[in-house]
Amino acid sequence: MRHAPTPARAVMVLGTSSGAGKSWLTTALCRWYARQGLKVAPFKAQNMSNNARVVPGPGSGLEGGLGEIGSAQYFQALAARAMPDVRMNPVLLKPEHDTASQVVVMGQVRRDYSTMPWRSRSELLWPHAQQALASLMSEHDVVVIEGAGSPAEINLHDNDFVNMRTALAAKAACLLVTDIDRGGAFAHLYGTHQLLPQAERALIRGFVLNRFRGDAALLAPGPDQLQALTGVPTMAVIPMQRGHGLPEEDGLYEDGGGLGSATSGTVTRRIAIVAYPRISNLDEFQPLRNLPDVKLVWSRQARDLDGADWIILPGSKHTRADLQWLHDQGLAAAIQAHAAQGRPVLGICGGLQMLGDEVRDVDGVEGAGAASPMPTSVAGLKLLPLHTRFDATKALRATRATWRASHEPSGSCGRQDVWAALHGHAIDGYEIHHGRTSWTDAALAPDAILVDDAGQAMGWQRGAVLGVYLHGLFESSAVMQALFGQQARTLDSVFDGLADVLDQSFSSGSLMQLLQP
Repeated sequence: MRHAPTPARAVMVLGTSSGAGKSWLTTALCRWYARQGLKVAPFKAQNMSNNARVVPGPGSGLEGGLGEIGSAQYFQALAARAMPDVRMNPVLLKPEHDTASQVVVMGQVRRDYSTMPWRSRSELLWPHAQQALASLMSEHDVVVIEGAGSPAEINLHDNDFVNMRTALAAKAACLLVTDIDRGGAFAHLYGTHQLLPQAERALIRGFVLNRFRGDAALLAPGPDQLQALTGVPTMAVIPMQRGHGLPEEDGLYEDGGGLGSATSGTVTRRIAIVAYPRISNLDEFQPLRNLPDVKLVWSRQARDLDGADWIILPGSKHTRADLQWLHDQGLAAAIQAHAAQGRPVLGICGGLQMLGDEVRDVDGVEGAGAASPMPTSVAGLKLLPLHTRFDATKALRATRATWRASHEPSGSCGRQDVWAALHGHAIDGYEIHHGRTSWTDAALAPDAILVDDAGQAMGWQRGAVLGVYLHGLFESSAVMQALFGQQARTLDSVFDGLADVLDQSFSSGSLMQLLQP
């Protein structure tokens, strides 16, 4: 284990609200400090997100146990040029319905915590986060910490360990970021600062105005007046960054404020991603957004699927509830009609399960404690002869899988088999699921099967319909080349682009000064 010659320094990104740009700025700082030759790690004490990645457990290395962390911290680790591990997000809350979440501690599901009241649970979770933070700080030069929501929620402050309790434990130099595009930025910064106790206020080293459009000179005399009121300088004005290439952690609302993504060229393929209420792992579609000729549409109504070349059913944190939602919204019939025309349909993880005949959860693994319990069994879309049964054991794996054609693809309505381009390719990805799925049509094999290194099936194709358990499909260069004949931007280039923005937005030397006591 490497120990820094001096105690690690922590830089923390706080926000005036959710969506202020904390994840973006934290990721950019991770790459910026790594480019200075420092050993950097990200940290977020507790994240709430259904976007997760499979990473090594504490001290396990690549050969040990695996766990899951929020996708934002996974990307921040890559930006920091560090190996992601569960210490970087020791507590992950994965919402299953409006009043309950699955609680993941140090990468593993903890059902005992999931049923506890929030306030009492927080006090039990903080020691896990505190230990993980101390461990990371013992091994790195800089730990870049992301807060959650706002640190000044006075009704939650006493039990909030994600923001100022973490900042105090790390003795962090804190940046407070706000989204100026929403309006009210100076009031948000001032109000947040003033609601903090004096000892916590003292940790705020700078304000950051994010997503600014226009001439920064027009902000005067606001920054100077704010500094006169608070003693805190505005350290950076970050311009609006469209097309930065970093996956959004939570929202579906993309460029231009609509449900979709902008393109920089002529649209050759329109892909509709069904945005059910408990959608998960939507960050894996960022490579599609980065393609200049692909238009993504997040679909919540049947009419959103009109004109789609492909339909994608993404992951779900509550497959049965989201499957029932498809039926109730009329989306199920629209997806079935699309498939009947021989148009491609792709289901990933929970989406794969929905493509089958039935999803059963006899033991109530999904959504325990929901106000309106779901039926044990929900009928699937019946586009693939699959049966899925949930059990308590969660599959968490980093997986290498290979496409095998089982016989000559059958095709559909004379259309070309889009997925045949994948046959023979080996793909690295990850699995996070409770369901166990099997092919039930003994009379006819699938056109192709995705198998792992042990020969275990984890994906099936019939005609234009494909379902896989493997996440990360579009993060594979081989897949992008096979399906689109082009490559999306590399993550390294994305991270360097973020750091370049910081070089242009912060004054020279100011970010290194944050590392001084």
